Order: sequence, then C-alpha cells, then structure tokens
Amino acid sequence: MLWSGPRSRSAHPRDGIRPAPVLVLALVLALVVAAVWAAAVRRPDTATGAQGPRHTAVEVSPGHCGRGWSRPEPGVQVFDLHNTSDAAAEVYLEDPGSGAVYGEVEGIGPGTTRPLTVRLGRGAYAFKCVPEDADAVTGPTVRLARGASGPAAAPVTAHDLIPPAIAYQQWVGGGLGEAVRLAVRLRDAVDRGDLGAARTAWLPAHLQYERLGAAYGAFGDADGRINGTDAGLPGGVHDPSFAGFHRIEYGLWHGASAGTLRSPAAALADALTHLRDTWAQARMDPAQLGLRAHEILENTVQFELTGRTDYGSGSNLATARANLDGTREVLSRLRPVLAGRYPGLPDLDTALTRAQHTLDGLHRGDAWTPPDRLSRTQRERVDAELGDLVERLASVATLTDPRRTA
Repeated sequence: MLWSGPRSRSAHPRDGIRPAPVLVLALVLALVVAAVWAAAVRRPDTATGAQGPRHTAVEVSPGHCGRGWSRPEPGVQVFDLHNTSDAAAEVYLEDPGSGAVYGEVEGIGPGTTRPLTVRLGRGAYAFKCVPEDADAVTGPTVRLARGASGPAAAPVTAHDLIPPAIAYQQWVGGGLGEAVRLAVRLRDAVDRGDLGAARTAWLPAHLQYERLGAAYGAFGDADGRINGTDAGLPGGVHDPSFAGFHRIEYGLWHGASAGTLRSPAAALADALTHLRDTWAQARMDPAQLGLRAHEILENTVQFELTGRTDYGSGSNLATARANLDGTREVLSRLRPVLAGRYPGLPDLDTALTRAQHTLDGLHRGDAWTPPDRLSRTQRERVDAELGDLVERLASVATLTDPRRTA
C-alpha cells in the first residue's frame, strides 16, 4: 500500500532511553520533504514528464472535497492536497463502493498542502475528507478504464480492534501470573543466600515478563519498577531508584552479596504481584495493539541487539527471542483483522520463523551468545532479519490504525 508516510509512533521508552537518532532522522526527513513539496503547492493538473509523476492539486474542504481532479490517468500519481477549511483534516483516497483505502494523509492543517502518492489503475476512486469535529465528506467518483492499481485495504475501525484487545489482555493476565511465580522463585533463592540458584532463576523470570511486550503502555509506572534501567539516574547503577530485573541482574553478575539483593528481589516480586492483582481493572487501548506489535521488535533492535540493556548476564539475544514470542502473540489476536487486508501476512510469518531459528542457533542450554561476541556473519544475519521484521510490522501498525469512516 502506497501510504503518504509512516503514521505516528512513539516507541516504548526504556526508562530514560529515548530513540533520539530515529526521531532526529524523522525530523530531518520531514523538513526535507516539506521543503521539496512546498514548491508543488497548488500546482495545476499537469504531467511533469522526466521530472517525476503527474501532480494534481486537490481541494480538501467539507464543501469541495476532491475538487481539482478532472483528468484521471493511470500510473503513479501525486495529489497535492490543499486544505482550504479552517480545521485540520484527514484525507483518504478510497474505492467508493468497497471503502478500500488506497492512500491517506493525516493532520493536514488549515491552509496547508500535503502530498499523497498512489498508483492508479482500472477502477473507481473518490477522496474522503474527514475534518476534525465534523462529519466525513466523500467527493465525486472518478473512474479509470485501464491500468493496474496499487494495493488497497479495507479500513480498520476501533470496533474491529476491541475483540483482539480483550483477548490479548486476558492472555497478559495469565502471563503475569507466571511472571509472579518465577519472580518469587528468584526472591526465595536470594533469601536463602543461594546466588547460583538466583542466577539460574533470573533469566526465566525476566523472559516471561519480556514476552508481555505489547502491554507495556498499559503497565504505566509499574514497568519502570519491574524492568527499568539506570538511564537518566544520577547515580547510575548505584542509584537508589535503580530497581527491578536489571538491578538484580547487575548485582548477581557483579559480585553483590545476597544481603544487598534481598530488598530489590522482594520489591520486584511485590511489584509484579500488585500488577497481576490490578490487571483486571486496567484498560488497554485497542487502537494501540497493532502499533505495539511493531514497537516490540523496534525496541529489540534498539536496545537488545546493541547490548544497551545488558547488566552482566549477556542474555540480550534471549530477550530478543522472548520478544519474538511476544510479537507472535499479538499477531495471533490481530490475525482476523489482518486477513484480507495484509497480503504480506504469510511472508511475515515466514520471516518470524526464520528469525526464530537464527536466534535459537545462538545458545546452548541456558547460555546465550552476547551480542558483542557474535561473528560478523552472525551479526549481519541477526541485524538483517530483525530489521526486516521491523519494516514488515510497520505495515501492520499502519493497517490496524483505526480510521474514521463517517
């Protein structure tokens, strides 16, 4: 699907670590795109020949939605969408019969112009203008008799996402129960002073929590107490606010005594228990489910493959493997919504299995290869496969972002 660009995403911040390079790059690209397209504002319906695809100026307003598209041609087209109203608006180019969307642009401010690039072919098309705080308006239908169009997908509504969100939230509740059980085992080993058993118990407890990745946004402040890092803390790893799995990990793999770890281990078990007991009252936002599916592995690439969250155990690739499991769980709930909308779903499944096999080959027993000890070939393969998944899951996030249809 040829969308105008990625929809808004806010990657889960690992307690103070922000994806600054990604945001800076996005800002730079946005500025460059804005500068390039500024020259195309209100350009008349004209082909640009060798300079690029045809540009057509299209009005966005409640009274004249879609006005300006008078000479339809097959092939790649750029519509310069100019908002003449006094409110921001979203615009969809859709099949007026089925409602399938060929492309969209969000947040076109009053008096501004934004480009929409699509491939047009045989079929019927109409612009739908969706102004803020007003009813949607569909413009005139334009028909083409030849050519192959780009892909389109039926819009997803918030109602479509409620059943998957409820099913996923119920699954998370069971996962939290298992996380509590494993955290209590870790706490008990520390209480006994058996640090060898504690190191053995730490990884299964941590991975169980990591599998619940799409729920982080609903965990709120509890996530920092359970899985926080020392990023942004004045005292770093020695700061009193450093808590949770990584605080215990640092101590277990840096020679801390059982006495110094009893309080953090007890606090972790208590935080998970409280989260489990209150989870039934939590409310996940159904609109965020597809976005979270993308963010799980986006965070994996940023934090786990770089080793930024390694505090001594060298288990980042084990965490990456757990994140794959978590991604599959989200997709299993979203599958009824994606079926028929995302033709790349079988390829996504294949890519997930391929990455799973790659990661499974990087450990023996409970010992995982730390990212900095991968060979160059291993490193390139892991980076490529996880990066490919992030790109594929961006399409899932886009397709499952709910849209207004009225």
